[in-house]
Amino acid sequence: MPGFFFNYMAKKIAIQGYEGSFHEVAALKFYGKKTAIIACDNFRAVVEKTSDVNNCDGGVMAIENSIAGSILPNYSLLQKSDLTIIGEVYLQIKQNLMVLPGVQLEQVKEVHSHSMALLQCHEYLDKRKWKLVETEDTALSARHIATHKSKQIAAVASQRAAELYNLEIVAPSIHTLKNNYTRFLILQYNKHLVHVPGANKASVYFHTDHSKGSLAKVLGTIANGGVNLSKLQSVPLPGSRFMYSFHADMEFESLQQFEKTMLRISPLTESLKVYGVYKKAKL
Repeated sequence: MPGFFFNYMAKKIAIQGYEGSFHEVAALKFYGKKTAIIACDNFRAVVEKTSDVNNCDGGVMAIENSIAGSILPNYSLLQKSDLTIIGEVYLQIKQNLMVLPGVQLEQVKEVHSHSMALLQCHEYLDKRKWKLVETEDTALSARHIATHKSKQIAAVASQRAAELYNLEIVAPSIHTLKNNYTRFLILQYNKHLVHVPGANKASVYFHTDHSKGSLAKVLGTIANGGVNLSKLQSVPLPGSRFMYSFHADMEFESLQQFEKTMLRISPLTESLKVYGVYKKAKL
């Protein structure tokens, strides 16, 4: 199971968001139910906290969504850090409408949640005449209702948030597209690669000299090495005129196979960095 190579002591894990958020759900899924959460207001704070090895054991960062696509700023944060990817979690995003226990839908006047969560539930929400209020976090919206005993406000958040803040789910799974998954990276501060037993996936950063065919040579070498390129994301190189770096996810059968491929593409790149070699998560 994920995280089996860690000891059984509770880990202090930095996440973007608060208790009851999907980031917390992903952290608990990987590290276990006794995980101690360090809440962060933004992803930059997650990187900073995770880099503080005296007070934090790791971090969880969303990197892409099956509907919205990649979170590009997080690739840049990762590239500039000394964090290593030691795992990943795929989480199905299920949005629920929740209220104080005993409150009826007819009493609801406003619905609070993060802008993305409200957008994900537009088909359900558009049928009602509720005022939609954007907040900074889904879990905070749920906590606000519980703290202020707001009977006219509902929140859109995770089942975990409802359980944590003792709220009642009056409309489960109200998200419009049901096949909605977010991929989370599990991060740890380490300037050197961490050995993860059973590793069969890696995340890599590189850029070429942008000469004709330079990217094609790299991709061809990866394919010839028998390594599956499962994702390739381009990101603008800061300060350049429409030049790009690339973030690649690669899947392989053996670590030796991956290492040989890296040796072969290294001369073809201007810069090459392996973010982490880890075990592929299951959907």
